[in-house]
Amino acid sequence: MVPLLVVALIVLILFGFGFLADILWWVAALVLIIWLIGFFVRPGGTGGPRGRWYRW
Repeated sequence: MVPLLVVALIVLILFGFGFLADILWWVAALVLIIWLIGFFVRPGGTGGPRGRWYRW
């Protein structure tokens, strides 16, 4: 009985990790899209470093 519970617990943990990893891929893709939009769509003008929304 105990080995069955251990196997069931491992399956639940791995399923949860797989679901979380899938969500993290979507979050990473969303952040990349937002970063690219912010990189290419900058305010015009000669603002120098203040014209960008990031420091580097």
